[in-house]
Amino acid sequence: MSQPISQPTPKPWIAAIHPYVPGQSRTASGRPLVKLSANENPLGTAPAALAALCEGHAPADYPDPDARALREGLAALHGLDPARIVCGTGSGELLHCAVQGFAGPGDEVLFARYSFSLYPLLAMKVGATPVLAAPAEGAFGASVDNLLAAVTARTRVVLLDNPNNPVGSYLPPAELARLHAGLPPHVLLVIDEAYAEYLDPALQQAGFALAAAHDNVLVSRTFSKAYGLASERVGWMTGAPALIDILNRLRGAFNVSASGQRAALAALGDQDFVAAARTHNARERARLSEAIAALGNHGISASPSEANFLLVHFKGEVSATAARDALAEAGYAVRHLPGQGLPDALRITIGTSEAMRAVIATLKRLCGEPA
Repeated sequence: MSQPISQPTPKPWIAAIHPYVPGQSRTASGRPLVKLSANENPLGTAPAALAALCEGHAPADYPDPDARALREGLAALHGLDPARIVCGTGSGELLHCAVQGFAGPGDEVLFARYSFSLYPLLAMKVGATPVLAAPAEGAFGASVDNLLAAVTARTRVVLLDNPNNPVGSYLPPAELARLHAGLPPHVLLVIDEAYAEYLDPALQQAGFALAAAHDNVLVSRTFSKAYGLASERVGWMTGAPALIDILNRLRGAFNVSASGQRAALAALGDQDFVAAARTHNARERARLSEAIAALGNHGISASPSEANFLLVHFKGEVSATAARDALAEAGYAVRHLPGQGLPDALRITIGTSEAMRAVIATLKRLCGEPA
């Protein structure tokens, strides 16, 4: 006779999940570090958004459950239909809803080998199987050919972070269109554009065009990166009405706070701030890239990036762990990625000019070069 169960038992696919691990912000002893581990905006937040956080605050009142003003602001800025937009608690909530709505036990969720570390958790939360497609040959970014080759009869959702995290690679519009064209129409393509605002503005509409033209494409954006509103947890998605309907059924009620809605709407109105963040990022990323290239004879290199970070590889006398520890000693936290199959790499957020000078100097000293 079987013994009675003495306590609640989680589903086996839930018990197998390892919780998401955020970027480091302190040393093992608890000393605070400057965070270059979470891809936050080193310029902070637009003044208009900061002011909006304090205006009209009524904490006893529920927020607008449909974020109507924010959706209308997003639609006006990007030339979209507000009825085809849904807002969420960061883009993470909506990514989860997209996977939950279209995949479950017995299904597969496909993404590139080196992708946002949240993706396998999204699949496992709904009992689906995460499938990792091999990266581009000789590189670390997504390969359209390898993604399409990994599609099976069980594939239900394809997740693509574009630009990619943690590599920083980017599939241009023609490759994005080729990926979509190669997918069966019943497979949902979710294009996660958390870092899109760091791209040349001429490249920022490709995902929206696909989502407007097809019934199996969703595009997500966030206010956590270029807009500098990570603490407010505001994200959004756009796609066909039937897809948005499913997301609205699954998202949390009153999911975006009133302050978050106000701040995000105000941030939309300050595109000069976003442009300044993009310019700063491009300048400091190029400076860090050049400094790392100069250390190539020491086995240090960086993957090309279109995001607000660099993936730096350590294949010589200086290890990734030694570089991580030296940067922590200098006061900076970076992201070591052994859990994502990149034990010899660090993801370094593009920070202030001062922070980038300190990172470069630290890496030079490790290599025995004059700082």
